[in-house]
Amino acid sequence: MRARKAITIALLVASIVMIVVGVMAGEPNTVLGKAINVCMECMGIG
Repeated sequence: MRARKAITIALLVASIVMIVVGVMAGEPNTVLGKAINVCMECMGIG
């Protein structure tokens, strides 16, 4: 049980670190831009 808790905490910390690195690299703007393009293509505008 103790090992499972340690693994859970390690994965949580790793996830938070990767999210922070992605935000610092400007990835949210890239993802938003791609999402907008996909929506425009689906509606037939883009």
